[in-house]
Amino acid sequence: MDEPMRIDKWLWASRLSKTRALAAEAVKAGRVQVNGVAAKPSKDVKPGDRLELRTGPVRVSVVIRGTAPRRGPASEAQRLYEETPESAEARIRHAEERRLARQEGGEGGRPTKRDRRRLEQVKGVRRREG
Repeated sequence: MDEPMRIDKWLWASRLSKTRALAAEAVKAGRVQVNGVAAKPSKDVKPGDRLELRTGPVRVSVVIRGTAPRRGPASEAQRLYEETPESAEARIRHAEERRLARQEGGEGGRPTKRDRRRLEQVKGVRRREG
């Protein structure tokens, strides 16, 4: 189908957003632009429109290829848009940087019990006996 569709519904159907509520929230927050202009959730999009979506540090730029009356499988959803080469390259580069940062210990997260005990030993913290 190639008839106009609400942007929040399209983002959800194309699986660029997990829920329609999150899609509407992203649009209201100004993280979605249609043809270079900030959109409202009720904005209709149609094939040929250029959409830019910011999710955290990643910007996704796509060209809308079609609309769908309902949310279908991911394989169908991928046919609704075409990601621009610059956007795909930036997304892949960001994923690689995150992977490397994780390997280097940049995003270690919560320390394990063993790590915590070593930290306490280095800091000279005495644990209470209970």
